[in-house]
Amino acid sequence: MLNTKPIALTCGEPAGIGPELAPKAWAALKDELCFFFLGDATHLPDGTAFELINTPAEAAEVMQRALPVLNMPFAGKRTAGVANPNHAKSVVASIERAVALVQTGEACALCTLPINKKALKDGAGFAFPGHTEFLAHLAGVDEVVMMLASPQLKVVPATIHIALSQVPHALTPAKLRRVIEITASELKKRFGLNSPRLAIAGLNPHAGEGGAMGREELDWITPLLEDMRAEGYALSGPLPADTMFHAAARAGYDAAIAMYHDQALIPIKTLDFDRGVNVTLGLPFVRTSPDHGTAFDIAGTGAANPSSTIEALRLAARMARVA
Repeated sequence: MLNTKPIALTCGEPAGIGPELAPKAWAALKDELCFFFLGDATHLPDGTAFELINTPAEAAEVMQRALPVLNMPFAGKRTAGVANPNHAKSVVASIERAVALVQTGEACALCTLPINKKALKDGAGFAFPGHTEFLAHLAGVDEVVMMLASPQLKVVPATIHIALSQVPHALTPAKLRRVIEITASELKKRFGLNSPRLAIAGLNPHAGEGGAMGREELDWITPLLEDMRAEGYALSGPLPADTMFHAAARAGYDAAIAMYHDQALIPIKTLDFDRGVNVTLGLPFVRTSPDHGTAFDIAGTGAANPSSTIEALRLAARMARVA
């Protein structure tokens, strides 16, 4: 197996497709790597081959014949597609327990199935914008970066879930510098790249076209990149975003830094919709997640595509080996 210690796979929102993805991922990966499902075993689809374990160390012995489950009984019934507020505190507890297991070294990495933020807020008073911010809180880290990764592209949005009108105000020289620093550091630490090459997108169309379409590139983005290149960073840009993501361009860098959400996510979802993986950079442990939501509309139908979860587990195993 690739990983000597198992990956902790949290259950996510029980009413979503998470309980269906876990056994599908197990079927695909049982001879390749080791993970265990952390949640309520009764939420798994009927007929799932699973075995309860008492500690993560038992997962390796179970993995090839059944899905290892570190059981956490939830209060109340699971109804596919309909969130149960009574589940919210247990969903939060599953994440907390998984982080603790990674921090103590009992698990080598964390892979999280999708949560529903409204369900957690309604049922548990969840005060965080999402998974990433909660994990940063649990890890005691102030700054983390979201990377979307696939075999074809790694891309980091410098700003994430804010209105487009807010991007020029949120995107400061200090903010962009920290995103570049964290990305470069994590590509070395987690991906084994000695001198990662980063392509930096411009904020404006045509990277401002010499100030004709915006001055951010001239006023501070270019000077910042020049300063960081002088410090030893391998940076190109600012580049027009519309010419950064074709095959020949992607061959010239290891990861791209985009300035806002859609500038980053449209290319990777166009290139590799089913296999994109969400990676949190800047945590003291490896964390990946499938790049999709709870999919309440198809929960319980068996139609959920496990490709992103499979790739998230594979990437977690590879990153854990490098780290």
